[in-house]
Amino acid sequence: MPELPEVESLAAFLRTHASGHVIARAEAASFAVLKTFDPPLSALTGLTIGDITRHGKFLDLSCGDLHLVMHLARAGWLRWRDDIPDKPVKPGKSPLAFRLVLDDGSGFDLTEAGTQKRLAVYLVRDPMLVPGVATLGPEPLADDFTVESLAAILKERRMQIKGVLRDQHIIAGIGNAYSDEVLHAAKMSPFKLASSFTPEETAALHEAIVTTLREAIDRSAGLAAADLKGEKKTGLRVHAKTGQPCPVCGDTIREVSFADSSLQYCPTCQTGGKSLADRRMSRLLK
Repeated sequence: MPELPEVESLAAFLRTHASGHVIARAEAASFAVLKTFDPPLSALTGLTIGDITRHGKFLDLSCGDLHLVMHLARAGWLRWRDDIPDKPVKPGKSPLAFRLVLDDGSGFDLTEAGTQKRLAVYLVRDPMLVPGVATLGPEPLADDFTVESLAAILKERRMQIKGVLRDQHIIAGIGNAYSDEVLHAAKMSPFKLASSFTPEETAALHEAIVTTLREAIDRSAGLAAADLKGEKKTGLRVHAKTGQPCPVCGDTIREVSFADSSLQYCPTCQTGGKSLADRRMSRLLK
């Protein structure tokens, strides 16, 4: 799933390639992808793309008085094309979900792999009209995301810190991958209760959040949209690295599996050498 660093890098890419261009046409190739109906997609034709911003994991293209807001979900991606075919898209079993064509024939496709179609496109007059945007927590790279504000978020929240970091209503933009990376950098167990953090631990977590996200963005700076996925995989230290050596201490990276996701961690760096209980595997062994 594209998370804050990848979406920020996609926004930067589109600022260079799409801002200032006039929209020739916008087409939904999937009946499910468009979550709004007023105004219609045809209202985008002839509008000039202005600023391109990010809200958590949402991309926001300002087009005159309208906003084209997109969420790539778990299996979606943006594919830039310098020359898009003239013929209109047709709904079907193709991964193509949405297409935007610019005045010079370039543009982008939104594609989604797999059978769970969750990629979402909204055309609204105000991005706050998008439910997922309106309920986002604070941006972790904003100036007002301080150690003190993080302490207020964690206080009395009896949730595992892994869940806090992933919850978009609590902190915006961090998903499964970068929550693993943040906790590894902070040397903390993903099962640690948020309400148990000391001031020193909160400061360490804040530093890990900001540093991990900024480093990921810096690694992606200037890359084409097509190269961002590969950069993310290369830059990760523990996420999706089960069985490989920890790059810090050399211990074997372990995994805890859930129904629809998994987390990875280093026992030596994060849990005092102890392996965390993998509930799904425990059930299979009984």
